[in-house]
Amino acid sequence: MSINFPQAEEETVRFWREVDAFQTQLKLTEGRQNFTFYDGPPFATGLPHYGHLLTSTIKDIIPRYWSMKGYHVVRRFGWDTHGLPIEYEIDKTLGVSGRDAVMKMGIEKYNAECRAIVMRYAAEWRQTIERLGRWIDFDNDYKSMDVSFMESCWWVFKQLFDKDQVYRAYQIMPFSTALCTPLSHMESKQNEKTTQDPAVLVAFPVQDRDASLIIYTTTPWTLPSNLFIAVHPEFEYLEILDEESGKHYILLESGLSMLYKDKKKAKYKVVGKIRGKEMIGWKYEPLFRYFVDQFADCFQVIGADYVEADEGTGLVHQAPAFGQEDYDAAVAAGFIHPGRLPPCPVDDKGLFTADVADYAGQHVKVADKAIIRDLKGTGRLLVATQVTHVDKFCWRSDTQLIRKAVSSWFIRVTNSIPEMLANLESTTWVPSFVKEKRFTNWVANAHDWNIARNRYWGTPLPLWVSEDYEEVVCIGSIAELKELSGFTGTLDDIHRDKIDGITIPSKKGKGQLRRVDEVFDCWFESGSMPYASNHYPFENPEKFQQENFPADFIAEGLDQTRGWFYTLSILGNKLFGTSPFRAVIVNGLVLAEDGKKMSKSLKNYPDPKTVIDQFGSDALRLYLINSPVVRGEPLRFKESGVKEVVAKVLLPLWNSYRFFYEQAVLYKKTTGNDFVAQSPETANVMDRWILADCQSMLQFIDQEMSGYRLYTVVPRLLQVIDNLTNWYIRFNRKRLKGAAGLDAKDTKAALDTLCQVLFTLVRALAPFTPFLTEHIYRLLQPYLGDALSEFANAKSVHFLAFPTVQESLFDEVIQRKVSAMQKVIQLARVARERKTIPLKTPLLTLVVIADAQQLGDIEELQNYVKEELNIRDIVLTNDEERYGIHLEARVDWPTLGKKLKRDAQVVRKALPDLSQEQLRQYLKDKKMTIKGIELEGSDLTIVRIVAKDNSNMVKDEGVQYEPAFSEDMIILLDTAAHPELIDDGIARDVMTRVQKMRKTAGLVPTDDVRMQYSVVSNPDGVQFDTLVSTRRSQFENTVRGPLEPFSPSGGSAESVILEEEHVLSSLTLLLRLCRL
Repeated sequence: MSINFPQAEEETVRFWREVDAFQTQLKLTEGRQNFTFYDGPPFATGLPHYGHLLTSTIKDIIPRYWSMKGYHVVRRFGWDTHGLPIEYEIDKTLGVSGRDAVMKMGIEKYNAECRAIVMRYAAEWRQTIERLGRWIDFDNDYKSMDVSFMESCWWVFKQLFDKDQVYRAYQIMPFSTALCTPLSHMESKQNEKTTQDPAVLVAFPVQDRDASLIIYTTTPWTLPSNLFIAVHPEFEYLEILDEESGKHYILLESGLSMLYKDKKKAKYKVVGKIRGKEMIGWKYEPLFRYFVDQFADCFQVIGADYVEADEGTGLVHQAPAFGQEDYDAAVAAGFIHPGRLPPCPVDDKGLFTADVADYAGQHVKVADKAIIRDLKGTGRLLVATQVTHVDKFCWRSDTQLIRKAVSSWFIRVTNSIPEMLANLESTTWVPSFVKEKRFTNWVANAHDWNIARNRYWGTPLPLWVSEDYEEVVCIGSIAELKELSGFTGTLDDIHRDKIDGITIPSKKGKGQLRRVDEVFDCWFESGSMPYASNHYPFENPEKFQQENFPADFIAEGLDQTRGWFYTLSILGNKLFGTSPFRAVIVNGLVLAEDGKKMSKSLKNYPDPKTVIDQFGSDALRLYLINSPVVRGEPLRFKESGVKEVVAKVLLPLWNSYRFFYEQAVLYKKTTGNDFVAQSPETANVMDRWILADCQSMLQFIDQEMSGYRLYTVVPRLLQVIDNLTNWYIRFNRKRLKGAAGLDAKDTKAALDTLCQVLFTLVRALAPFTPFLTEHIYRLLQPYLGDALSEFANAKSVHFLAFPTVQESLFDEVIQRKVSAMQKVIQLARVARERKTIPLKTPLLTLVVIADAQQLGDIEELQNYVKEELNIRDIVLTNDEERYGIHLEARVDWPTLGKKLKRDAQVVRKALPDLSQEQLRQYLKDKKMTIKGIELEGSDLTIVRIVAKDNSNMVKDEGVQYEPAFSEDMIILLDTAAHPELIDDGIARDVMTRVQKMRKTAGLVPTDDVRMQYSVVSNPDGVQFDTLVSTRRSQFENTVRGPLEPFSPSGGSAESVILEEEHVLSSLTLLLRLCRL
């Protein structure tokens, strides 16, 4: 019974379609308490990548879990259909850029082009999400371009406008010249990277003084707009004589290293020192004369406290239209005000205007070279070099941003910071550090939000204004627009091309009010998603406030701390005075295997579709969520990691079911009765242990899932799979096969236990691996009997309730005993591996040294230990001295040295003289005084060792002990070869080989065959016939029948199923399987 996981998953998808599984689950929970989930909308202009698959997996697991816990969880897919990503695609496709090109083309046609590509990959998204196993409603989705969504955005904005939370201002903003629009501060920080820019030192001769001010800048293109030079009033500046040129320069001492490559060899003299405040008001010679007439009172030194001593020369070139600090300093100095704005000779494309005639039409970054070239001819350029630094790039076009003065519309954020921080406290973030550090810091340092974009495909700002902007009307609904404008046509679309022509009569005698040109920042739309996706408040307002707000859960990547999480928080707090979500899981970034960002052009990652087709979605899901990425850390995606999940998790789980199925078939063959599971009635230790382990798991899952800690839940689930496959089934194979020499009642109890554990596991794992659990559940159904009668609909495992903890099955004592047994076995395996002795080789003795409780626990289960480890005798003792076990103190000297300083040497000398009793006391008390020096906690690490010379150690002839240690247990495994064990080893080896032959022949446990042997070669005279006859019952229990001798020349060839020759040391056997 083999399985192809991807094929089985595709069968499951077809089954879900047949039963309309997702909608059926929703109907089954209708009327129950709601669990509200918001889906952060992706753009559909690209195909889903691993980041999307990761968040989709998280967004599927949590709703599935709470659905199985009895909650009604509506899940609607959302699409971000507006904004820069779509427009940038169109601009590239059509080769247009800037307002003039769009206006020439026409906004209606431009928007039609945008609408045409918005849902380009929607079908691929739907297919991929379905194949991933995520249940979400695509038919009842929401799109930010829907008129209902856009109208709610208008309502949100009007609420803020009416509360005086919206204002228009002239500010210096991050500006994308590729997209011809300002960006918000939030957006500008989404794509920071290292780049190279020109760096220049330029001299500004002071009028009426034989000296020049030296400024440093990495934006030479701003020099034509220079109006001032800023100094810090309290800094002390040097006036130096450059002996080579004979010129006097003024700058901070820290700036000398920028002026001279080697300051020690530089030839200059300090001729004076000047305080910054003494320089305020000094006039200097302008570098360019474009704005000298208009700003004749400028071109002088002003004071500014923001000037830093360790950056540049301490004198800062001021171009107020291209730097917020420059602008603020000029306003503070009284030169710039709303009625007198600074020169801004750069258009929206980043091209110089005719105001700067020499560089008109050049992009500012291109003009850098020409400006530097021209400065060289003036003698005022002192140094020109390149600097590598981190700068901000447009998150969509990946072009370097500039800072540029714009008049724009802003939402007040700074006045809400205290409320946002207070409400943030009541939210749960996983991992918590994202909330406590990253998000809290981001909110605490928030700027007011520029929500206007000089673009076309978006929700238009609902502001109608007079020409002088003294009359502003904010519209909050389509009905209000019709009422105020008198427009009588249909408005089932409110994009720019449909409403820009609508005017509103002025109430102040200012003629017709026209809509402003801007559209909303698309982050404003996604932040409005809780309201806009429900068309609030225009539809079902009471239901929204009772059931849909705030969200119980959201999830996105780490980058959304400056994106969606932030805009949701601003609007939720502004509108309703609360956080719009209660819990959030923040995942880290999925990187390529080499640690770089995944790149289509570099082809440094495998195609997600190929990975799913090869390994299945369950494997990919488990790989992603059982990784550091769900703790907010980066994950280097490795295809081998997905493959490992198949081998170490999915296959063992499948093999556990397959083993159960085979034994259920065997049970019917041997008893004549169909196996139908009942609640286990068993006194068997291993049965009670695995059932108790399941209850511990369920209790742990309930606790951790309420805190959304997937990174703790998944390992616990995998631990139960390991306990089931590598401990329970492995240790109970004979019982489950009915070959343990016990009655059919015991076999039934073991099968009942295994069936219940599998049924519990498939339900507990269902949210995480929805495909394999569904597949196994459907195969389990015939055996579950009355267990399914309690469920309203048992067609799918996802329709069932999540398993609840059964208190009666808890048994901490049993769990403790098995844990002690496991520890012994694991330590002994380590000792075997260290000596490279295979498990098939029998060993004589295992000594276990531990405390009385553990020894008692192990004594009760020692038969399991003997069988698993293939040893004959176990010695249980707490006498460490008798076996030469000594305690030894070890020290992390660098750490202790920092703590004790000189006293560390005193401790170092005293350690060898510590007695065993003193070390035991330290183990107990965790403190000790050595020559007056107090040691405690982790100052000393006490380890156990096997002493080389110990007169008390038991001396057993021919014994070779191999030790293995844990904190509270020691084992000594006798690894010597003892003659009396050789026959046991041969017998076990033969049984193993016969079982492998059965597998090779494709036999199942219910297939009865004759197993025969013939001795081919036996130079050492092994009494093999006697060996087999004296172990007849052992062979019958292990391989389901006796091993009988045969003559190679006799027997019918037709009856032989498989025949193989096997070499066991010097013994050569011919083994064969024959039909009965």
